[in-house]
Amino acid sequence: MRVVLCDPSAFTPQYDHELAAGLARAGAEIELVTSRFRFGAAPAPAGYERVELFYPWSSRAFHRSPLRLPLKALEHPLGMRRLARCAADVVHLQWLAWPKLDRTVLRLRAPAVFTAHDLLPRRSASDRGLWLDLFGRFQRIVVHSERGRELLTELGVPAERLRIIPHPVFPSDPPRADDGRTLLSLGVIRPYKGLGDAIEATKRVDGARLLVVGDPMEPVEAYRAAAGALAEWRLGYAPEAELDRALGETTVALFPYRAELDQSGALLRALGAGVPAVVYDVGGLAEPVRAYGAGRVVAAGDVEALAEAARELLGDPAALERAREGARRARAELTWDRAAAAHLELYRELT
Repeated sequence: MRVVLCDPSAFTPQYDHELAAGLARAGAEIELVTSRFRFGAAPAPAGYERVELFYPWSSRAFHRSPLRLPLKALEHPLGMRRLARCAADVVHLQWLAWPKLDRTVLRLRAPAVFTAHDLLPRRSASDRGLWLDLFGRFQRIVVHSERGRELLTELGVPAERLRIIPHPVFPSDPPRADDGRTLLSLGVIRPYKGLGDAIEATKRVDGARLLVVGDPMEPVEAYRAAAGALAEWRLGYAPEAELDRALGETTVALFPYRAELDQSGALLRALGAGVPAVVYDVGGLAEPVRAYGAGRVVAAGDVEALAEAARELLGDPAALERAREGARRARAELTWDRAAAAHLELYRELT
């Protein structure tokens, strides 16, 4: 079976790589169609072909300047036309990079699958008609959680088109070097990630410190002022070695997100390193934490509950070890090979 995976803007190069490599190990012929990753080196292909068909100029110019977006808008239809010409039994889009343009230019010849990583992306979430139209272009839609399936069903997506395939972990085994009191805020810094809540919760846990590792997509000066001496900041795109170093130094990771996504790659990175997590009960974040006992789930927006859960894990060695064991179980069971097998089963429904 020939499958074209597509992530036009290279939003999630590590996820794309792991899924493509898992599908290749399972015997599929895989072409990953994407663009140049602008913030570091993309993973080297392993058993699959990687082709940068999208944004040949804008992905190399202007970095994060707003001047890049008009050029990207001009390049996008060209990339979508190139995608439509790719020979494939199934085309699987990981992201719709420009939803309002895609309403016009998305015309695929092969059976199509879409993964709703962000159930309704932030910039266009209010336009439900747009998303129902776009979802209607796909024969199957993958979500990562039961919560995600419920939300899209309520939106009006036919239940028979939806499939749950849990987000695998990103496995690693960094040397443990934590001091027993380090909380972690991991991932790209955006308003919906709740960094302010993580800072406030850390203040309420005696003796705790906060390690902030991520690339800012919003100003961080107010966060720095609020955290004071409690936080250590490692800002910018973190390569694999730096991620492993941070996870090895972490006792518990915090994910006080707002309800704007289905699952968090940063959460699965933490669990994959054996690091337990405290999460707000939003999207599908709670599902792996509850299923494996890999930390604590608290009500969305409840900063005191977030602090209390962190306080419990930092203060009770037995509870912390049980949560770590849960994270290790998640690492053992939420594998990319299992996800690849589930994807292949879905693709066969369409061919």
